[in-house]
Amino acid sequence: MLLTITYSLSLLAQSSSGIDQATTEINSYVDPVSNLIIAIGAVVGLIGGVRVYIKWQSGDQDTQKAIMGWFGACLFLILVGVVIKAFFA
Repeated sequence: MLLTITYSLSLLAQSSSGIDQATTEINSYVDPVSNLIIAIGAVVGLIGGVRVYIKWQSGDQDTQKAIMGWFGACLFLILVGVVIKAFFA
């Protein structure tokens, strides 16, 4: 009985060290991934600004709809990057 308890405790210790290693590895990826998402959000914002400007200069009537769509996409990507950083860090 004592041997079984000792063996199960050693297995539990091994699994907790594996979980700690996985947590450390995931935390090492959080900053680069969140920075990449924020950079993609910035690029989407720039592209959206240029496209809205082109629509506005051509006299298109739905520029307000385009502004809201591009602004929403940019805001979503930036917030996702910030939330990922806050959640895992």
